[in-house]
Amino acid sequence: MPYKILVVEDDPVIRQQLQLLLAGSGYQVEAAGDAPAALDRMKTFAPQLVLLDIGLPGASGLELCAQIRGFSQVPIVFVTSSHADLDELNSILLGGDAFLTKPYNPAILLAKIAALLRRAYPAASEETLCWKDTLLHLESGALEYRGRTVELTRNEQKILYYLFRHAGTICARADLVDFLWDNQLYIDDNALSVHVSRIRDKLASIGLTDFIQTKHRQGYKI
Repeated sequence: MPYKILVVEDDPVIRQQLQLLLAGSGYQVEAAGDAPAALDRMKTFAPQLVLLDIGLPGASGLELCAQIRGFSQVPIVFVTSSHADLDELNSILLGGDAFLTKPYNPAILLAKIAALLRRAYPAASEETLCWKDTLLHLESGALEYRGRTVELTRNEQKILYYLFRHAGTICARADLVDFLWDNQLYIDDNALSVHVSRIRDKLASIGLTDFIQTKHRQGYKI
């Protein structure tokens, strides 16, 4: 299943931006605008990571962090407009795992989130990769989409593994060929196209269409 992330942000525009960014990256997302609502979501949603602003109405994000640490060790990433060194220091002392200031770089935020999730849940991150409601099970060699699964060959799994590891970016055909066939001197470029075509047929059989996009003269992207 996708990792669950709770966004705690009082600004509705930023809150929606974060929700869209995370949902588009394959995460399950819920949001809260203040500390009481966040504590309620912690119980009902049980997130695996929290994005937390400092400047919240009522109780501050630092106070909320201390409350969360009273019952949970879930990774906490502060995303705040505060540039004060004292706030960053307090976030660490109170149990925060990362500190980013606004305006944040979306790519850096996603990278920090992925790194924290891998560290906090190593078994899950190694065995299953997730992107937009689609799960790649590495141990069983199967792809799952909304409860339906399809078995993959070794090469099909390697192609999807590479695409999942570079999700959201264009993967050059040459890089895929090198990864798939371990830099062998000569491999017919058409072989990659054949494999991708077979993968697409399997994805279509479980209701997943247009998952792998072809970028003309560039490569593939999911």
